[in-house]
Amino acid sequence: MSQYDYDLITIGAGSGGVRASRMAAQMGARVAVVEESRVGGTCVLRGCVPKKLLVYAGHFADDFEDAAGYGWTLPEPQFDWPKLIAAKDKELDRLNSVYLRILSENNVDILDGRGVITGEHTVEVAGKSYSAKNILVAVGGWPSTPDVPGIEHVISSNEALDLRQLPKRIIIVGAGYIAVEFAGIFHSLGVEVTLVLRADTVLRGFDEDIRMCLAAEMEKRGIILKTESVVRGIEKQGEDYSMRLAGGELLEADLVMYATGRSPNTAGLGLEEVGVKLNKKGAIVVDEYSATGVDSIWAVGDVTDRANLTPVAIAEGAAFAQTVFNNNPTRVDHSNIPTAVFSTPPIGTVGLSEEQARVKYGKIDVYVSRFRPMKYTLSGRDEQTFMKLIVDTHTDVVVGCHMMGLDAPEIAQGLGIAMKCGATKAQFDATVGIHPSAAEEFVTMREKRPDHEGPSGD
Repeated sequence: MSQYDYDLITIGAGSGGVRASRMAAQMGARVAVVEESRVGGTCVLRGCVPKKLLVYAGHFADDFEDAAGYGWTLPEPQFDWPKLIAAKDKELDRLNSVYLRILSENNVDILDGRGVITGEHTVEVAGKSYSAKNILVAVGGWPSTPDVPGIEHVISSNEALDLRQLPKRIIIVGAGYIAVEFAGIFHSLGVEVTLVLRADTVLRGFDEDIRMCLAAEMEKRGIILKTESVVRGIEKQGEDYSMRLAGGELLEADLVMYATGRSPNTAGLGLEEVGVKLNKKGAIVVDEYSATGVDSIWAVGDVTDRANLTPVAIAEGAAFAQTVFNNNPTRVDHSNIPTAVFSTPPIGTVGLSEEQARVKYGKIDVYVSRFRPMKYTLSGRDEQTFMKLIVDTHTDVVVGCHMMGLDAPEIAQGLGIAMKCGATKAQFDATVGIHPSAAEEFVTMREKRPDHEGPSGD
């Protein structure tokens, strides 16, 4: 009989932890999952899924407006926020039950409570100690806020998904994908939105052209961008809030939301006490097989701060199970990961930005295209689609694909496959396009942007 209660104890029942636990159990391991909240994790309960449902809700505002150009006469549409939130919550309950069933059907025990690692092979949950040959940490991340006077008055993306009613005015602080996505959601649903950011524009780390194009479209829609702004303090005044910026400007709103990043959820887990190394951001340091410096302890997903995306956490969880329980050492390739931003309009991207490609390859060819989506030719909506291909001049290999516009995330998935296969620009050019579609533009771009022109100089 084994000296341990389990072969694997997973701390965290999000996407990565559930995938690893299910696969390990299918390979014959005795597995338990520790969860202090609901099974499903950030993506299912507080992130991708509920956020995307709210994005869909916002899109109907545009669709109702555009319908007139196609001959439809509609009564004045009315929006019911509580009804949307109730429907969203019902879907999250369904998904939670699906995750619970997955674990149950694979004989994975669920230990309710907060897990704390008390030894290289022991985890304490709700006052009881459990032992395991292997421990997997998959606790994800949590919204982080800076130390600003009045920060206790703000909400994060967690609370934004469960508001009892919509505000009339909201200030969102941040410039990343969560900030721009919620700016688009709230604005589409009729809220006056001001986005406050320290940078000169949104989405630091993305391709410069994409950043500037999205900022322009957001402002065109009426979202106010306060760039290069520093928050000095937030005060509650009755039912409203005022925000003071460096320089003295005052902003007023019914609600203030911070979307200034997420931090690995490692505090109080007992990791450092047992010898697990954390980096300066609090993320668990792992090797390419998700192993920590302690032989029995592993980590996957956002808690490692490698590529903080749900499909990556799932892939890392699967690779961990293969490595530890199937005698099949497996690594996850973190290059060329397709990424979507469900902003308004949305973004799909895979590979290197122009700036990154110039650093890595030196000589590159850049192809760009701007156009009004066909859907808007009859409705008259003033919104642009932007596409960009980046090619290594020496090998003709496509090293970056970027798009802002309708269906960008769906299109980027296919581009990710092509880039994973090492497709060249010649192969893109030899591919017959689907007409009429926006996607065909990626296989019909022929004119290089003059090399002396930087971003947006086409």
